[in-house]
Amino acid sequence: MFDVGWGELLVIGIVALVVIGPKELPALLRTFGQGMAKVRRMASEFQGQFQEAMREAELADLKKEAEKLAESATSANPLNQIEKIGDDLQQAIETPSATPGAGAGQMPPIAAAAPVVPPELAAEPPPEPTLPPPPEPAPVVLPEPPAPPKAAEGGR
Repeated sequence: MFDVGWGELLVIGIVALVVIGPKELPALLRTFGQGMAKVRRMASEFQGQFQEAMREAELADLKKEAEKLAESATSANPLNQIEKIGDDLQQAIETPSATPGAGAGQMPPIAAAAPVVPPELAAEPPPEPTLPPPPEPAPVVLPEPPAPPKAAEGGR
């Protein structure tokens, strides 16, 4: 910070010795050294606190980024999206609107969405469907196994 060389320190020491005197100079230098030690301690504490605050801020940023990544990873999963839609539908079914017709664009209750059957069709039962008989299976023909090879005569 200050560019003071050995020559300047020697001049300062001689002037201090002449002005203050040799008797009080050691006590003055001790007091000056203690003051400088306090200043250095305070500076190092300040630096430590500042670095700790910077680490905490960096950790908070990393934590937010990790949460965003985790959220994007879970939202990208199609099963999670389907579960969310199912939960929304279940909630809509369980909590009907307080007043009928209050919300335009809301889903109607399930009973109102049932199809209406005209009375002339409701009296007669629907005809039974007729299916053609299944075809007969074709016979299965297996090929004959190959004949075993004949042993050569005179072979050992």
